Amino acid sequence: MRWMRSVGTVALVLLALFLLVVSLYFLRAMQYVGSGVPSSNTISVSGEGEVFAVPDIATFSVTVLQRADTVEPAQTAATEKANAIIAYLRGEGIDEKDIKTVDYSVHPRYEYQNAVCREGFCPPGEQVLAGYEVSQTLTVKVRDTAEAGGILSGVGSLGASSVSGLSFTIDEEDDLKSEARGMAIDEAEDKARELARQLGVRLIRIVGFSEDGSQPYYAYGRGGVESFTALDAIKAPAPELPVGENKIISYVTITYEIR
Repeated sequence: MRWMRSVGTVALVLLALFLLVVSLYFLRAMQYVGSGVPSSNTISVSGEGEVFAVPDIATFSVTVLQRADTVEPAQTAATEKANAIIAYLRGEGIDEKDIKTVDYSVHPRYEYQNAVCREGFCPPGEQVLAGYEVSQTLTVKVRDTAEAGGILSGVGSLGASSVSGLSFTIDEEDDLKSEARGMAIDEAEDKARELARQLGVRLIRIVGFSEDGSQPYYAYGRGGVESFTALDAIKAPAPELPVGENKIISYVTITYEIR
């Protein structure tokens, strides 16, 4: 009988330990009940940060267009002009990585010819193959903006059909974006503290954040030449191109839980 009492005692002890462990588990779990439920009492505030910087890169496009009765002479002439422009850019210190072909096209060229009218009847005209045209477009980065005007004129004098799309940008702007974002966050936090004081509530924690980067910067004082031909470049001196300033903007929205 003693051994039966011993077994019963052990069983009761094990049952008590099991119940204790289960109770502790549920007590700990209760600490997290509702922790994943979105906060219902919140306020949202916005902030804006602006940083100004002088652009350090000039970017433009140059296009060579050549026409001929057949493809081969058009390609040959276009290639000679494009190669001459690339050689000139290299001679001016433009790095290989800053010269990029963005388009190379070969197209047939048609002309519309009217049919000869006879006895009061004019038959419809037709499209007639008049030859082919070959074009090559390069984008060029000039890392010394003071040299941009001279390089534009030099490229135009080498047979470029058009030089266009001049813009001034900032090469490494991540640090500037970070600075603008920090200013925007500071402004939003100041607004949140003031709003909480006026409402008589406390800020508990941040439950949401977003940044609008759809318009990261704007150009101010942006000078440049929209487009000019080789003849224009020969007649005119190198243009003066003020670079002005770029404004990098960060817009942020922060949502706080309040009590």
